Amino acid sequence: MTSPKLPYHPNKLKSALCIIVDTRGSTPRKAGTKMHVFENGKIEGTIGGGALEKKVIEDALAQIKVGNPRLFEHQLLQQHNMCCGGMVKVYIEPEAQKNHLIIFGAGHVGQELANQAVKAEFDVTVFDDRPEYIQQITNETIEAQCLDFSDALKQISFGENTYIAILTYRHDIDRALLRYCLRKERAYLGFIGSQRKILVTRKMMLQEGIATEEELNKVDMPIGLNIGAESPFEIAVSIMAKLIEVKNQEQVNTIQQIKDIEQCIKE
Repeated sequence: MTSPKLPYHPNKLKSALCIIVDTRGSTPRKAGTKMHVFENGKIEGTIGGGALEKKVIEDALAQIKVGNPRLFEHQLLQQHNMCCGGMVKVYIEPEAQKNHLIIFGAGHVGQELANQAVKAEFDVTVFDDRPEYIQQITNETIEAQCLDFSDALKQISFGENTYIAILTYRHDIDRALLRYCLRKERAYLGFIGSQRKILVTRKMMLQEGIATEEELNKVDMPIGLNIGAESPFEIAVSIMAKLIEVKNQEQVNTIQQIKDIEQCIKE
């Protein structure tokens, strides 16, 4: 099966917004001009090109890495040898990155989960090697890709905002995907299956030296919160609830700390 490259989606890359906030004298662009810089070096918009823009891109990439905003002042003649000779102030602010849910498997549960995740403001990508299932995904905000799963893995950029749900139609495919994703950076990794499937999978991976107990304990399997879910819709709800719990964990921890403090005061 041919594996096309995924389309370029800037909102799945870390980025920074660069805004000209002040100018003096002769300058290529004026205050209010904006440019987006993405972590792969691509840009949207322009602040005038030339040496100034090249330096702003470099500064933006640096601020994306540190995650802090910063104001930069550029003397065009002295710093960039630009004959227009004015002054430009550029404010660079890293932008919040959306959470990206990758679903392996476009079956009934995968489709339900994709639709729910979009409503929860996740970017959603669904992979499956069965075109008839991919074609059933009609929501244009969901990126549905018909690819061999091994090819799909090569297209993914893993990171701290990556959420992964393994929901395919075969145990061996599920296990191969789990092996690949285990040591990748991510926010969440979930693996669907019965208790027996989970026990067999854990035993196989431990005996073969593929994973440690600690690594396997970080995988949500069976996937989702235990709410007695049975139908595809209910299973998707249980998974979505777990994703939201993980996404909001810092806030949940803070609330719990406040409750603990209040309890100590009462005692």
